[in-house]
Amino acid sequence: MAVLTEPGPGAVGRAPDREGRRPRRDRGPGALATSFAGYAVLVFFALVFLYPFVIQLGNAFKTEPDAAANPLSPVPSVLDLSSVQRIFEGTDFPLWLGNSTLVTVVVTIGRVFFASLAGYALARLRFSGRRPVFAVVVVMMAVPPVVLLIPKFLVLNQLGLYNSYAALIVPLLVDATGVFVMKQFFESIPVSVEESARIDGAGTFRTFWSVVLPMARPALITVTIMSFQGSWNELPHSLVAVQDPGLFTLPRGLADLVSGSLGKGNQYPLKLGAALLATIPVAIIFVVFQRYFVRGANEGAEKG
Repeated sequence: MAVLTEPGPGAVGRAPDREGRRPRRDRGPGALATSFAGYAVLVFFALVFLYPFVIQLGNAFKTEPDAAANPLSPVPSVLDLSSVQRIFEGTDFPLWLGNSTLVTVVVTIGRVFFASLAGYALARLRFSGRRPVFAVVVVMMAVPPVVLLIPKFLVLNQLGLYNSYAALIVPLLVDATGVFVMKQFFESIPVSVEESARIDGAGTFRTFWSVVLPMARPALITVTIMSFQGSWNELPHSLVAVQDPGLFTLPRGLADLVSGSLGKGNQYPLKLGAALLATIPVAIIFVVFQRYFVRGANEGAEKG
């Protein structure tokens, strides 16, 4: 028989509600001031971070004299759309956009697939040399990408892939960071899940594809975001992979614009407008996938 007792004089807090949760304590003026100061600091740094993008947006719709006279003003004196029109009609921006879309989609799919396979093999399969292979993956994460530019050029030239779409795509299909992320996440999944699948007759790949991979959604979304952003903004690799203007991606084309390929003058509206258009897809992908990433991470934490 349960005996109900009242809390003594030294008990701290209030009685829980019907759902077993304790009500929140009333915060005093000091706690409110601290919260306000914290939010004020966050808002300040958010504005500092966003201001360059606001300037970029404002200058994209200015006239060239206005952008040269007031480059730091986010509000154009006269709204001018000629620079945006010139981006599509006077440059190869549509071609660059198409090349970047093709390369980014193929590279992102390839990185997610191969990183998942490699991460699962390193996390679950027992084979000779598994630890040295993982050590090489970790070392590759610490190697600056610029060090590999000349070897990439030599390998692409020797294999006859230089100046082709294959040169833009193949060397980027595998990423050490993606393999590391997938390997660490697969190790957090209980082995008992895979053992149950094997008892039901599933092979190694079927277990990986149908059982383990769907549980790795947070890691998959993380690798997808990193792969999309990395391949979309990749410039150094394109410098050593192609020279044909018909194969230029957006970063390579924007670098060509910044170098003054369109003639004299600063041409701030044209350059910043092109950079703004190139930023929009990355921002959209990040915002959309971040929501699913946070939701998946919360689900994983609750299951853990």
